[in-house]
Amino acid sequence: MRIDGACHCGRISFEADIDPDKVGLCHCTDCQTLSGSAFTAFVPVPKHAFCPDCGTRMYAAAEKDPRVFNLRIGTVRQRAALSPKSQLWCRSALPWVMGLASVRQHPKQAM
Repeated sequence: MRIDGACHCGRISFEADIDPDKVGLCHCTDCQTLSGSAFTAFVPVPKHAFCPDCGTRMYAAAEKDPRVFNLRIGTVRQRAALSPKSQLWCRSALPWVMGLASVRQHPKQAM
C-alpha cells in the first residue's frame, strides 16, 4: 500500500510503500514515555526522520535492524485505513488499554 504523510508543521513530508498487515501497537514503557500516550501505533518502513522544527517523532528504530524504522501511524495521511494487526510488549501495557482484545498480542517485541 502506498502511503504519504508529514510532520506536524509540514516541513518534512514522506511517501512509502508499506505492508498494512505489519501495522501494530507497542506498549513498551519507552513508547509510553516518548509519545506521552499509552502506546504507539507503527508500521515498519525504510528509514525516515523527525522534524527539527516542530519535533514530530515520525519513527522509532530498534537496535536489531537499524535499516528499518517503525513509522508512527499518526503521521500518515491514510492512518484510518491502517488498523493494527499485532501488539508488542503487552507486559508493560496499561491495564485499561487491554480492551483491544481483537488485536493479536505478543508479550514483547516479535518480528
